[in-house]
Amino acid sequence: VDGKVEKTKLKNDGEFNEKVNKYWGRKKIALPNVKEGSIIEFEYTLESEGIGVLEDWAFQMGIPVLYSQFKTIIPEYYVYKPLMRGFLAPKFETSAKVKSVSSTSKERTEGNITTTSFSNNQFSYNETTSVYTLENIPALKDESFVNNIKNYTAMIEHELTSIQYPNQPVKNLSTTWENVVKTIYDSDSFGGELNKTGYFDNDVTALLTGLNSNEEKIAAIFNYVKSRMNWNDFFGYSCNDGVRKAYLDKVGNVAEINLMLTAMFRFAGLEANPIVLSSRGNGISLFPSRTAFDYVVSGIELNGQIILFDATSKNALPNILPIHDLNWFGRLIRKDGSSVQVDLMPRSNSKDIVNVIASISNEGKVTGKLRDQYFDYNAFNYREINGKINNESLVERLEKAHPGLEVSEYDVQNKNDLSKPVVVTYAFDLDNAVEIIGDKMYLSPLLFFTMSENPFKQEKREYPIDFVFPHQDKYNISLTLPEGYVVESLPQPQAISMPEDMASFKFNLSNNGNQVQVVCTFDINRAVVGSEDYETLKSFFKEVINKQTEKVVLKKG
Repeated sequence: VDGKVEKTKLKNDGEFNEKVNKYWGRKKIALPNVKEGSIIEFEYTLESEGIGVLEDWAFQMGIPVLYSQFKTIIPEYYVYKPLMRGFLAPKFETSAKVKSVSSTSKERTEGNITTTSFSNNQFSYNETTSVYTLENIPALKDESFVNNIKNYTAMIEHELTSIQYPNQPVKNLSTTWENVVKTIYDSDSFGGELNKTGYFDNDVTALLTGLNSNEEKIAAIFNYVKSRMNWNDFFGYSCNDGVRKAYLDKVGNVAEINLMLTAMFRFAGLEANPIVLSSRGNGISLFPSRTAFDYVVSGIELNGQIILFDATSKNALPNILPIHDLNWFGRLIRKDGSSVQVDLMPRSNSKDIVNVIASISNEGKVTGKLRDQYFDYNAFNYREINGKINNESLVERLEKAHPGLEVSEYDVQNKNDLSKPVVVTYAFDLDNAVEIIGDKMYLSPLLFFTMSENPFKQEKREYPIDFVFPHQDKYNISLTLPEGYVVESLPQPQAISMPEDMASFKFNLSNNGNQVQVVCTFDINRAVVGSEDYETLKSFFKEVINKQTEKVVLKKG
């Protein structure tokens, strides 16, 4: 202020403690007198008995960082494995020194005369200091189609790999995936809970009466657990209250519900095993680590394939998992403690098929009816996002997303029938799809479904493009021309494909009398596209947008 630094110290009444849930609290600070140009400094101390994992340190942020440093001081009894993420390597320096600790002990001797003696003890140990430094760090931009920006942020994690106290053998912890899954499986809150069955025997036996095929048994058990159990929104592969209490209360965390499901599958004679994974919010499990996983689902090996199940969502189906599960790979743990990597990503395209029959007035307004069918993951997403929202709110949301659109007669079919696609129908008026200049009309053939902006804007991208699941968007649009108008020109048909069939686009228009038919198919055939294909993908989207934004030109006959 006026060339001088003014300091404003935080007062005690600016600190707030908040309870997030039964496991976590949050401290908030409200800073007084903050202005543009203020520099905020804060320091905190975190004390924890959990020495297994140190706090993660992120060098990179959403804004440029001039200087970032992380320092560890670790006694010789603990060996931590540093794990780097991102594309920037910090400067590393290490040094060691001998540290001495003195202590005084007191001993009292009872007798005719009570005496107290003191003795001084001293022991030494090696202490290693490691310093990681990065300077002039560019901002990390969270662009479109990123599963979790944490996966690509320059950061360091430390996990405890071994402990050796004086005069004791070395205790090795997680060093390989096999060690990790064995530790998980041997835990009472995992393998111990998985092996419990007595609490559901009678119910499941009655449920399976008269069912002969494996498919019938799988469907009956899966639907039973989904309908009975309610997820409490807690992640983790360890049970909290245990499967028995969760079953009786009809509420449980991820592990309680899906380990219970796995136990029921096994009870029915199916080859079922738990699959531990890292959810999208937890990041990709790149290194063997006990904290690499934070979730568990169930898998059945049948006819040479592994079918995936997650009963925490009422809308889930076999091989249709909640979106937060779709994070590259998990590990299936068999009864003998061995494990195998499992691909979690969907293979087949989830379709969204739109059919429109509409007419254009002489004033340029488009009036019509629409039928939209959502399949597989598209149907799952619709049910998860919109399942509890009334039609009036859905119409309001739709009109807000597409200015110029008015919707009526909105109806949803199969919202709760998971065996069928979700079908949405409505009537609409659209007043901005046609531009009139003189005696000509310029029409956007895809109406309000036109993609007008490329989602990929960066010149270069270092992390993969995550579309979550492969999908196909198909549009069949029939437009009746206004009276007195004929087609002067139509966009030329076009078919575009990316290498290795990663994506494709087909666009075709035809004119028959006073009708214009539009058929457009857009396929993304891979859930994840590598960064090495970014330029090709960006160019592909540019061509798609150029074609979609071409106009149909009508003129008065």
